[in-house]
Amino acid sequence: MRSVVRWGFVAGIVVFVAAAHADNWPSRLIKATIPFGAGSAADVVPRVVFDRLAAELGQAIVVENRPGAGGTIGTAAVVKADADGYSILAQSSALAISPAIYPKLPFDITRDLTSALMIGVSANVMIVPVSRPWKTVQDFIADAKARPGSIAFGSVGIGSAVHISAEKFRLAAGIETTHVPYRGGAEVIADILGGRIDFYFCPLATALPLIKEGRVHALVISTPKRAAELPDVPTPAEVGLKNAESVFWLGVFMPAKTPRDIIDRFHDAGTKALAEPSMQESLAKLGVEPFPMTPAQMDAFVAHEIAENLEVIKAAGIKP
Repeated sequence: MRSVVRWGFVAGIVVFVAAAHADNWPSRLIKATIPFGAGSAADVVPRVVFDRLAAELGQAIVVENRPGAGGTIGTAAVVKADADGYSILAQSSALAISPAIYPKLPFDITRDLTSALMIGVSANVMIVPVSRPWKTVQDFIADAKARPGSIAFGSVGIGSAVHISAEKFRLAAGIETTHVPYRGGAEVIADILGGRIDFYFCPLATALPLIKEGRVHALVISTPKRAAELPDVPTPAEVGLKNAESVFWLGVFMPAKTPRDIIDRFHDAGTKALAEPSMQESLAKLGVEPFPMTPAQMDAFVAHEIAENLEVIKAAGIKP
């Protein structure tokens, strides 16, 4: 009987301490891990949001880049961190691709992480060198079908979001192409500009200045609707391609056992920060659109993305 009372007393203390801890959160700086290199869209966009979010929360958010293995190294570090709301993860579409590319991940996304805030979505846009003769995506597809395997595309790595965009397009168009993975987007852009590869599904924010300066041609956008910044570039559906759409999303996650009221408080503060006109203007310049959803909706969205990416990677014959 004593042991029952003792354990009940201890449990009561644990609940009380957890509640008190949540009530005081945040009482010190928050560490945000970005599992990608500095300067990428997956790095720049969260930093813009965290600057405003820190003011909303009344605590500094310190950002650390921990790139490697498609974002899985930095993600694993946050999974292992204390679930106290002081370790957060800024991730992207790459998170939902990693289970198909890395079958022996040291974590389970849906079990070990919980969604906290959807920052927004962006498009990838198919760009080609100006030296190529293609003026429309139909021209491109016709040429690719006439010369199977002779056309090459670049990506920032096997299983990256831009790689999946290209593979979904390729499968929908029924063409054979050669994949050339690079270490980073700058190298891909250099080879597009130099005419050494034929196309690249480039993040919108990176592609916009190149398109506006006439240094590349844009043939199709990856999203279900046209981008406001590129009103003349069609969607896959508009050119007769089915199941070719893809979005590049960015969001914030916490370790799965983080108290729910901390997650809710973070989500509420993030929602307020994202709703500010100045923030929306800053994100629009980066090609990012709002994509509001609750943490529960975001969990379901990520689970759906994981399942869909597994199918695409299998259909494309991409090997882990």
